[in-house]
Amino acid sequence: MKLSYLDLTTTDPAWNLAVEQYVFDSLPRDRAYFMLWQNDNAIIIGKHQNTLAEINEAYVAAHGIRVVRRLSGGGAVYHDMGNLNFTFITDAADTEQLDFKLFCLPVVRTLERLGVSARVDGRNDITIGGRKFSGNAQYLRGGRVMHHGTIMFDSDLEVVGRALQVDPDKVHSKGVKSVRSRVTNVREHLPRDISLPEFRAILLQNILQETPGEPWVLTEADLAAVAALREQRYAAWEWNYGSSPVCTVVKRRRFDGCGLVEVYLTVERGLITGAAFRGDFFSAVEPEELAARLTGLRPEPAHYEAALRGVDVPRYFTGLTNGQLLSLLCE
Repeated sequence: MKLSYLDLTTTDPAWNLAVEQYVFDSLPRDRAYFMLWQNDNAIIIGKHQNTLAEINEAYVAAHGIRVVRRLSGGGAVYHDMGNLNFTFITDAADTEQLDFKLFCLPVVRTLERLGVSARVDGRNDITIGGRKFSGNAQYLRGGRVMHHGTIMFDSDLEVVGRALQVDPDKVHSKGVKSVRSRVTNVREHLPRDISLPEFRAILLQNILQETPGEPWVLTEADLAAVAALREQRYAAWEWNYGSSPVCTVVKRRRFDGCGLVEVYLTVERGLITGAAFRGDFFSAVEPEELAARLTGLRPEPAHYEAALRGVDVPRYFTGLTNGQLLSLLCE
């Protein structure tokens, strides 16, 4: 089968995921496609995951990290400009089984040529010395498969940990939780230091040596269709957050002069469908009245702030200020 490749230059995660889907759904099926691309400052959520259960919400908001849901299953991953992503789209060989190793081995062979010993480990990881640098996922439909993977070449591992760090006691979800693994960057294992752009060029060159191919250029009509798909799906809150399964978010904090305040929020399809307050606080007015104001909201700071506007919070929680309750809801 012929191979065509797309070397994407945008770092917008919603755009890049829209390109993936467009290539998968709409380009000719007489060939395979290979893509290299990067996302800047983004968390990519697996199709079946609960977004709130996978991200450190406060950290994500404070650092402007974009959150986008992909078509494939698997776990959440953080992307920055030290990370390189690759995608294969081809026939699925009349099988309904996902074969990760087939698409991971070209990366392993490229690293071998650079003097790095890597291996495909577990279900969908590529590792160096037992430490993960690549997570992979697949989407199978209509006799075609989309395989995409990350390559942490020189990522900020501290941000990776913080962006995906969630208190397991805070969110109880029916979604699929990511497995946290020990991770590493490829660059630190190279016997000769090279930059990420150099590595990107070497990887593309090796892929094309194994399977000769030609560049594919998207037309103006293609780009317009990608832009529409981006807006309708990958840039839409309803897809990235609203598709999440039901979960219960638990937030708790002890405040001087008030006591312990616990908030229990049931979130369904990205909206709060139930709220309750518990704790050892005192109140002049039952907090159920305040809880009702949260129902129907998106669990986001701006929506909490609007719901509390004009509310005399100390009536519901003696000794607690509006700002303190808002900070609890937003943590």
